[in-house]
Amino acid sequence: MNLRKQLLTNNDCYLQGRTIRPQGVMVHSTGANNPRLSRYVAPNDGLLGEPSLRHWNQSGVGACPHAFLGKLADGTIAVYQTLPWTMRGWHCGTGTSGISANNTHISFEICEDGLEDTGYFQAVYREAVELTAYLCREYGLDPLADGVVICHAEGHQRGVASNHADVLHWFPRFGKTMDSFRADVKQEMEGDAITEEQIRTIVRSELERLEGERAHLPASTWARDIVEQAKAQGITDGSRPQSYATRQEVAAMIQAAVRP
Repeated sequence: MNLRKQLLTNNDCYLQGRTIRPQGVMVHSTGANNPRLSRYVAPNDGLLGEPSLRHWNQSGVGACPHAFLGKLADGTIAVYQTLPWTMRGWHCGTGTSGISANNTHISFEICEDGLEDTGYFQAVYREAVELTAYLCREYGLDPLADGVVICHAEGHQRGVASNHADVLHWFPRFGKTMDSFRADVKQEMEGDAITEEQIRTIVRSELERLEGERAHLPASTWARDIVEQAKAQGITDGSRPQSYATRQEVAAMIQAAVRP
């Protein structure tokens, strides 16, 4: 995930400064044929390119998500965090229940293109999966739990968001649904998990590497004469002077040292 930070500090939402305890992630798409991040994110950090005059880092916009996904000036894909994750965003309005997921969900907007470019969709979809997995890990969220990872359209169906179609008008064009998105997020999270056996294997491998390095080190300056004396007395063969000794090796050396 190519995650960068460019907070929209001049947006009225940011200036309001209200906070939330994240309980979910809401996926949005912009509904406009403009995949460039500079349409929404400003100022130019050297990667975004010249911002649109209608960028969202100014007052009077009336909306602000926590992040945008889209193209940099060179055409590569990136994620730009635009609000602190625990700040209350302005991204979904109020639903028919009178409740708003603005109070509970972190949000991001995927910059739409013409909705026909498979390569672009696959790239931003992958970034969206990785971002959502990152946020779920960060805040201890289960992406498969009811109402945790939803899109704007699902938020409206649940009565916690205004009536928008995103992202259900776009994902199915490429064989994706929110169910498959949630499954991909879960798989991403599980792929990053390290089992106890993997940890033990890593530790064993690292210990073996260190042991191998120590075995080839010469005796320290202060110990060289002692090692030579021990060799002369038949206590040790002098090999691996800085390596660890097993109990049986220690027993053998003690016996050699005390015998007449």
